Amino acid sequence: MVKKKLKVLYLLSFPFYGSGSGTYARYLAKEVNKHHRAAVVTPDTRPINGVKLYPLKMPYRSAFTGHPEWPNCKLMTDLSNRDILKFHKFALDSVADAVEDFKPNIIHVHHAFPLSWVARFIKSTYQIPYIITVHGSELPTAQKDERYIALTMDALRKAKKIIPNSAYTKDWAMKVFGDEFKKNMRVIPGGVEVKKFSKGPTKEIAKELGLEGKKIVLFAGKLTKYKGVKYLIRAAKKIHGEVVISGDGPEKKNLMKIVKDENITNVHFAGHVDNTARLVKLYSLADVFVAPSTWDEPLGLVILEAMSCETPVVVTRKGGIPIAVKDGKNGYFVKSRNSTDIVEKVNKLLDDDVLRRKMGIAARKIAEDKFDWPAIANKFIKIYEKFSVEN
Repeated sequence: MVKKKLKVLYLLSFPFYGSGSGTYARYLAKEVNKHHRAAVVTPDTRPINGVKLYPLKMPYRSAFTGHPEWPNCKLMTDLSNRDILKFHKFALDSVADAVEDFKPNIIHVHHAFPLSWVARFIKSTYQIPYIITVHGSELPTAQKDERYIALTMDALRKAKKIIPNSAYTKDWAMKVFGDEFKKNMRVIPGGVEVKKFSKGPTKEIAKELGLEGKKIVLFAGKLTKYKGVKYLIRAAKKIHGEVVISGDGPEKKNLMKIVKDENITNVHFAGHVDNTARLVKLYSLADVFVAPSTWDEPLGLVILEAMSCETPVVVTRKGGIPIAVKDGKNGYFVKSRNSTDIVEKVNKLLDDDVLRRKMGIAARKIAEDKFDWPAIANKFIKIYEKFSVEN
């Protein structure tokens, strides 16, 4: 018997590029669309392989911790009560338009709020079920600002399934919203498209950056204080190679100031990258990828992408990161806020070509076995098939 094609509508309040949740949303929609019909309500207009896009109208741009593509956006903790109401009205209107046109069988919301509030209303009026992925980046906002708690708890109660992206995110979400949601949670991590993220030629990118023949240490991601990039920069003088910082965000000026004030000559800022091909070149060029997060990173999709390109990783043991990194096998853990530890572990890899190659191969194998997007998407498809409604 041929299974009926479902229509899955995703709700995303951020661009597809520049953050882990945007990347997650982009790849999941693309993969699901190979089997069912996927559409996304989003402020982004960049196409995703046949996925239908509906505009999320916004009265202003806002984010949990900032966003590299929205340098002047408001933080959600800084919004006035009226701002929150205005955003909700615009979002409700946008999602209702999409629902009327697309007629989904199920809705999948990215982040515990604020679009879950809209999904809750749609469930009541249109009788369309929804699930929620908790990415983790929203949780500090909820901890700081109780205005986001009550409506989110109501939305979580009515969700068919709550999907944290790591066991750490699951525990954190329960700490913020309560243990009552535990029974309805199932952890599904983000993934990586291992076919696309595989080691490729590096001559062109090395020449462009003026780094031919050099050992390269890479950071890629949002430049916020939580990412701990200043500890990598402070380690740079003693690192046996060049440090490339790819990304943008509110912390960039401070990081550039450290480089200038301390006369650090081996740090290079490569800017925000919004296309996969260039990212693959950077990961492939890198001998070591460093993610020195100082906060409990829910997962860190850039770590999976680097691993997929056969690049060993040096990371802090924060949040959900340990599900992807095995100390001494595909990389090393370093202490948070500790430049000395970064120097030691990075140089250990840079100075030993055989060890570095061995760890790079192991990193790729872990990405293939545990985090390939088709396998991740299949877990979601089973959930959609279980909870969707006829329309």
